[in-house]
Amino acid sequence: MKKKRIYLNAFDMNCVAHQSPGLWVHPEDQSHRYKDIEYWVELAQILEKGRFDGLFIADVIGIYDVYGNDKSTTVKEATQVPVNDPILLVSAMANATKHLGFGITASTTFEHPYPFARRMSTLDHLTKGRVGWNIVTSYLESGTKNIEVGDKFEHSKRYDIADEYLEVLYKLWEGSWEDDAVVRDKEKRVFTDSDKVHEINHHGQYFDVPGIHLCEPSPQRTPVLYQAGASEKGRKFAGKHAECTFVSAFNKEAVAAYVKDLREQASLNGRDPQDIKVFTLVTPIVGRTEEEAQAKYEEYAKYISYEGALSLVSGWSGVDFSEYDPDQEIEYIETNAIKSVLEHLTKTDPNKKWTVRELANFAGIGGMGPVFVGTPEQIADTFEEWIDDTDIDGFNLAYAITPGTFKDFSELVVPELQKRGLFKTEYEEGTLREKLYGKGKAKLPENHVGSSYRNLGHQLKVNS
Repeated sequence: MKKKRIYLNAFDMNCVAHQSPGLWVHPEDQSHRYKDIEYWVELAQILEKGRFDGLFIADVIGIYDVYGNDKSTTVKEATQVPVNDPILLVSAMANATKHLGFGITASTTFEHPYPFARRMSTLDHLTKGRVGWNIVTSYLESGTKNIEVGDKFEHSKRYDIADEYLEVLYKLWEGSWEDDAVVRDKEKRVFTDSDKVHEINHHGQYFDVPGIHLCEPSPQRTPVLYQAGASEKGRKFAGKHAECTFVSAFNKEAVAAYVKDLREQASLNGRDPQDIKVFTLVTPIVGRTEEEAQAKYEEYAKYISYEGALSLVSGWSGVDFSEYDPDQEIEYIETNAIKSVLEHLTKTDPNKKWTVRELANFAGIGGMGPVFVGTPEQIADTFEEWIDDTDIDGFNLAYAITPGTFKDFSELVVPELQKRGLFKTEYEEGTLREKLYGKGKAKLPENHVGSSYRNLGHQLKVNS
């Protein structure tokens, strides 16, 4: 049986420490350089040298103020604040690389689709088609205190809004401009054939967007669509829209259950279930020997911040863990935050009872995904095992320290994966979508809902 090719993203955020609160104190960690474009360019070059498929950049609007019902712990611990805009990093990194893809997180709750469509098309042009969009609906209620969203923040309604949001974007990206609208005819002094540029006339429940897209068609038109919602509503949304999904869970069983349901959701939407590439969150800590790897992990663990970890998990789950004794067991509570966090904790393995202290130690390095500790051979073995047992396609690699975790992986584990024929030795040419799905597949496939908006001009003529 032929082995699956493994896909790899680095997982980062334009902030300090990202998923490993407390480890910014480590003498080798450079996340404090997040403000410097030189840091991001160096990171992109490390990742491209390691043949990573992409850099997946997380983002949040708001702060983690659930823990202690206050911002003080989050601000003191630099728990994803200060946090800068992710999209502004990409032009410089793209200019310094040739193949690396970039996944940008942006929220359908806080970004209006009309200017957002222009921003992503601009980036797709500047990167020659190397961008993806991580579709999030946002979960921090602290963000809504600063941007008025009314009653749109309720969990299930957020996905209804996101569904219409995508409809607006498909109309703009896929339908507003015909492929040959731009003629650049200097003799006739015509840059664009206006008959081939169409107003989208969208008047929906949540958005009114009547006009044309402001950009000519970019290499991919629609960026590669990522999605990270693992709740039931999120999986249904992903089955309809996502090309790649990102899941974080504690064990293989939880990941396998997610993948199985997700692929079924894709089938229900008339798609090939294997068209969705699933990345799961892991943090690799690698050494040339078992002893070296274990010593590295134990050293990193000394820097875990108990309060910093719980301020993150409180924000993700909507539960104030400062009210719990460290040895108290955790039970499921319905919230408006990331419902899958508590579902994984309390429902995936009914025999596993988590205490607050265990949760803090688990999330303290790499967030809500497992930490793999070992030699390059052991890490590669574990990757193969997860691919075989869960039907995922690849991994989002969080870091303990940056760029050290990514550098170690590139130098030690990537050659082992390549030796086993599991990972590319050279990049394919083309856009990010072509690198993921094959040459000539720069645009959304015909079985994707977004492709139905391509002949918008013809549809408008027929309906008029």
